[in-house]
Amino acid sequence: MTDASASTTDALDDDPRPDGLRSATSLVVVNTGNGKGKSSSAFGVMLRALAADWPVAVVQFVKSGNWNVGEEKMGRRLGVDWHAFGQGFTWDSDDIENDKAHANEGWAAAKALITAGEHRLVVLDELTYLCTWGWIEQSDVIDTIVNRPEHVSIVVTGRDAPAELIEIADTVTDMTEVKHAYQQGIRAKRGIDY
Repeated sequence: MTDASASTTDALDDDPRPDGLRSATSLVVVNTGNGKGKSSSAFGVMLRALAADWPVAVVQFVKSGNWNVGEEKMGRRLGVDWHAFGQGFTWDSDDIENDKAHANEGWAAAKALITAGEHRLVVLDELTYLCTWGWIEQSDVIDTIVNRPEHVSIVVTGRDAPAELIEIADTVTDMTEVKHAYQQGIRAKRGIDY
């Protein structure tokens, strides 16, 4: 029994997919927006790629390698080539210039992973921040992604994705925050948030 006052929609009668669908050798996916779930979604893609026996690399740019996040723990167990170049939240930083240098080191490593072509999926977690803050050359990021080896798929996460990145992506999702536990004073929960 359903509540008559509840909002409902009808099930689809027609197939919403466009005619003429084709296969692609690789894709660029961008998860952006203020809502939660950008990285979580990327790590879901990571698991799908692993299930397809793809070699996978993850490069994290803001999240500290000392955080011991669950995705890293399981990813490493499953054979993901994992790299953490983040120093943590910028508001906790004692030396932003060091953070910038670390970000450039991380981008150099990510660029090398992409261009080497040894991984079928490369997740660039929190990369958008480095572009919008001007810590790395956005044009280099765009050029590297556009000219990647044909078989390398890329997932980029982070708020405020630059327009140029959105333009070259095949799929862009804007996560919209409706409600978040921290707004009620609840800390990040291990097993849910990290």
